[in-house]
Amino acid sequence: MGLFDIFTGGSGPDKALKLKPRVTQKYGDPSTRQKAIEQLGEMRIPEAVGVLLSRFTITVDPLTTDADEKERTFDLIKGFGQEAVPPIIDFLRTSEQAASWALRLLGDLVPEDQVIATCVSALQHLSAHYTRNPEKKVVLLHHVTGKQDPRIPPAVMPFLEDMGDDVKIAALKALGSFKYEPAREPMLKLLTAEDTARRVQTAALAALAEAGFSADGYREKVEPLLVEPYTLGQDGRIQRRA
Repeated sequence: MGLFDIFTGGSGPDKALKLKPRVTQKYGDPSTRQKAIEQLGEMRIPEAVGVLLSRFTITVDPLTTDADEKERTFDLIKGFGQEAVPPIIDFLRTSEQAASWALRLLGDLVPEDQVIATCVSALQHLSAHYTRNPEKKVVLLHHVTGKQDPRIPPAVMPFLEDMGDDVKIAALKALGSFKYEPAREPMLKLLTAEDTARRVQTAALAALAEAGFSADGYREKVEPLLVEPYTLGQDGRIQRRA
């Protein structure tokens, strides 16, 4: 520890980490939290970015103050430039909260191709590890929806078997825009499973129709599940009526 560290309360990384309880303090004088945020913004070290990101994991009252502080935190992190990218990616991988803020930051700091790569990596990690909170999965799945990148469908498919209906629906929406043949049968299995919720079945019909997939091998099970505006064409494809 140098002479500067003695007078400032520790090395840069240590000082940044010591500010985390103040940054995530939900109650008490908001100026304490706001001062800590500003102090971190003045540090040019990765640890400061990591602590600043923790501000997105809490909500404080009033909501106007919460929104203002989060926008200020966003701007401060963005000010770190490329130095902020590794801590943001690490936060997105390890935190179950605030995925939308991390993706928003990445979108302003790196090319979209890199954002997609990060999403795919995070989805692969999530599909292999248990998590109680489905929100992060849904946020990531929504972000890749509509993006035409071949890395996406294989990373999304495991979520067709997720326990959460919202996650299954998000996965179906993400897969619908791809004509990814390996997804056809898993989507049909989900549609026709006895324990599949009705709203998931509707999402499955929409995704199958968008992908232009046929019901081959599942026609007898699919026909009773068809609801307007979906029907089976003569070629066995699930279609949406005009």
